[in-house]
Amino acid sequence: MRILAIGDIVGKPGRRAVQQFLPGLILELGVDLVVANGENSAHGIGITVNTAQELLDAGVEVITTGNHVWAQREIIPYLDGRLPILRPLNFPPGAPGKGYLIIKNVLVINIIGRVFIGEYDCPFRSINTLLNELTTLPKVIIVDFHAEATSEKVALGRYLDGKVSAVLGTHTHIGTIDSGILPNGTGYVTDIGMTGPTNSIIGDDVENVLNSFINGMPHRLSVGKGKVAMDAVLLDIDDRTGKARSIKRIREEEAES
Repeated sequence: MRILAIGDIVGKPGRRAVQQFLPGLILELGVDLVVANGENSAHGIGITVNTAQELLDAGVEVITTGNHVWAQREIIPYLDGRLPILRPLNFPPGAPGKGYLIIKNVLVINIIGRVFIGEYDCPFRSINTLLNELTTLPKVIIVDFHAEATSEKVALGRYLDGKVSAVLGTHTHIGTIDSGILPNGTGYVTDIGMTGPTNSIIGDDVENVLNSFINGMPHRLSVGKGKVAMDAVLLDIDDRTGKARSIKRIREEEAES
């Protein structure tokens, strides 16, 4: 089974990158399932019904999120509905939405870290509880771990090695070079990267961010402009064992205009 996982999609430029590159990649690479992190797809922070639908229309089949899922409050009533949008599994009990879903006989789990990012339930215990309690557990299990600290991401990868098919980091918007297969067959990467404007600072307008660092003044979020790129990883998974055969980085970048 071939699964394409797309890194954090930032604003309109990120949605444009998905629309431009994804349909062709699905055909070219023989992709069976597409998962994408869309928590920054609306104006660079949060997600709306319309931005989610744009991603789904382009070929994304599961949308994961993270700490910014509530930023556009209009999405909240839809999180318990038919849209395949996940919020982190380890949000407090009673939070709207769902932390996992099963699609095409693949279990997709969205979970969030705690180090430098927020006060949430323990991701290790939360995911362990889910895996032990689900009565139907598909062989292929994909985990989007939305976390800040690289150490926490590596630790969860090692903790779940052999229990899930892949642990894929999101949130930092900077793709890492450590994609590979862990000893017990779990595909892993610390961060997939970002889908959005290349002329930016992790998706945000360069001048605004620089002024904030130099002057110490807060800045209003403004998504960068110009050419776009899409960061992703392609997983080849044995659907009989659930073990990853390979994990390959994919980067599609728009030509200079």
